[in-house]
Amino acid sequence: MSYKIEIKDQPSLPVLAVRLRTAVDKMPQELDKIFKKIIRYLNEIGEEPSNTYFAAYHNMDMDNLDLEVGIVVNEVLPGEGDIVAGEIPGGRQVSTFYKGPYREAKSSFGTIRQWLDENGCASTGVVYEFYYHSPVKLPESDLITKIVFPIVSTGNLN
Repeated sequence: MSYKIEIKDQPSLPVLAVRLRTAVDKMPQELDKIFKKIIRYLNEIGEEPSNTYFAAYHNMDMDNLDLEVGIVVNEVLPGEGDIVAGEIPGGRQVSTFYKGPYREAKSSFGTIRQWLDENGCASTGVVYEFYYHSPVKLPESDLITKIVFPIVSTGNLN
């Protein structure tokens, strides 16, 4: 599959999120549970959830993923319990879109890593997936995911 790589400067985004550790095979259930929990909380405080859901990978240990899972919100909101107010930091990002089942998105990660190496860029170490559709509402083959690598150095991109 061919991927179009984009480089953009993005503003920071306020979020409500939950941090957890899980194995990759349990990730769909965990994400579903957390998204529903955050939506319930947003409804309780009278806020509308956005349509931008995300997972931030703080490591790539598929047996013990360190994830931050949440929803982008329109403004800074208070958290409650394990739902924490935070932000996705702004700055330069390298990204691509992937279409298909979430479990098969690995090739898009590899394409971005190769692009970073070829262009002398360094990632912050955190990788984001932004989910634009629910696997409950669409066939897996139609799911769109944005893969984002924030970068700390721009290598040859000055």
